[in-house]
Amino acid sequence: MPILEIQNLKKYFATQKAVDDLSFSVEKGSIFGLLGPNGAGKTTLFNVLTGLFAPDAGEFTLDGKRLTGMKPYHVAACGIARTFQNIRLFANMSALENVMVGRHVRTRAGVPGAVLRSAATRAEEREIASRAYELLDYVGIAGRAAQPAYSLAFGDQRRLEIARALATEPKLLALDEPAAGMNATERAELTRLLERIRASGVTLLLIEHDVRLVMGLCDRVAVLDYGRKIAEGAPLAVQHDPSVIEAYLGGALA
Repeated sequence: MPILEIQNLKKYFATQKAVDDLSFSVEKGSIFGLLGPNGAGKTTLFNVLTGLFAPDAGEFTLDGKRLTGMKPYHVAACGIARTFQNIRLFANMSALENVMVGRHVRTRAGVPGAVLRSAATRAEEREIASRAYELLDYVGIAGRAAQPAYSLAFGDQRRLEIARALATEPKLLALDEPAAGMNATERAELTRLLERIRASGVTLLLIEHDVRLVMGLCDRVAVLDYGRKIAEGAPLAVQHDPSVIEAYLGGALA
């Protein structure tokens, strides 16, 4: 059963067709990979799905609910969370505080509670901190909870972004090149983490240039080139698709 359905989605920048009449669906509980050369439109698609860009045409739904054109806050509240190609953390805040920020869309206390510091508000803050620590432990960096984000190793910053995204309680987690900059050991640990997240019931949508990681992890793959989908299917079939090989100039998928 599809959790995400994208229908004829378009996003243009002047004359550039960043996303061009794109359609595909992602099955609930699966890991779906997006491949494509630089400039293929993958990150633009993520920006549309998470409300940073409004599409020029088409629509998308999550669990049957139309999210097209919603603001990022509302998209997150409906169940789509993401990480970024270029890590975006609150550098001077602790790892714990970064994850606590991710709980904002699930908090109940409003402005009056924050100002008056009611018992309910204080109790909720304790719950948020406890859950944030659990998520840091889940991704393997609980021992660094008090460290400022800027001081973490690159791979740990990637894990921190994932923990912060998970704090929103997503149905769909969109990951933009999560293995970028990681060594072989870190990539193997990341693979195990993503498999655990999927096993917990969260669907994953993955942009990644590490083709081996995508082919070994994803249930299904789509390949974009100049904003258009040129192939979709099981990883092995896509890997040997002539149009995909041509898009990668015959090298990256060998």
